[in-house]
Amino acid sequence: MSYQDHIIQMSQLIESKKGPWTGIDAESVARMRLQNRFKTGLEIARYTADIMRKDMDAYDADSSKYTQSLGCWHGFIGQQKLISIKKHFGTTDRRYLYLSGWMVAALRSEFGPLPDQSMHEKTSVPALIEELYTFLRQADARELGGMFREIDAAREAGDKAKDAKLLEAVDNYQTHVVPVIADIDAGFGNAEATYLLAKKMIEAGACALQIENQVSD
Repeated sequence: MSYQDHIIQMSQLIESKKGPWTGIDAESVARMRLQNRFKTGLEIARYTADIMRKDMDAYDADSSKYTQSLGCWHGFIGQQKLISIKKHFGTTDRRYLYLSGWMVAALRSEFGPLPDQSMHEKTSVPALIEELYTFLRQADARELGGMFREIDAAREAGDKAKDAKLLEAVDNYQTHVVPVIADIDAGFGNAEATYLLAKKMIEAGACALQIENQVSD
């Protein structure tokens, strides 16, 4: 749905409600909607899974179109990496975030640095995934907010050409939300425990899990 479509939809809703709703500005609501595109982690997982499938198909057709997975252990680190990548390359295409079990054990455990990845709390990775996507969505909100301020300035200056260009940029906006590949180690237990942890990770937003078929020491 385009920026203008959001405004039209909200204008119609406000008009249908009347009363106190008339004090709501449709364009402000449209902007908040665009700044908060993803509602749940599962929605993110589905969106990023589609990206990963397309990237895998592209790589199968041309091995020069490989992806890069960047190690990450904190939401702020992931956010700054993607902001820098998008600013430098103009796109986040074929860039993923990778959550290594060893990195999580060393840097995210409540017990401090641990010598083995299977020793950290099983909830550490789902919590980190959720944190990462909170920060990445904040990056979207921040960048779009700047674009909206530019739109207001262009309108105030009567610059219709710049206004149209900015509206097009908003409609074609590329999110900072990218696929996360998460290390689930050996599953942290039996088959049911592995299923429950995988479910938790996907609900947090992960679209791909790395699992090892091994017996824990």
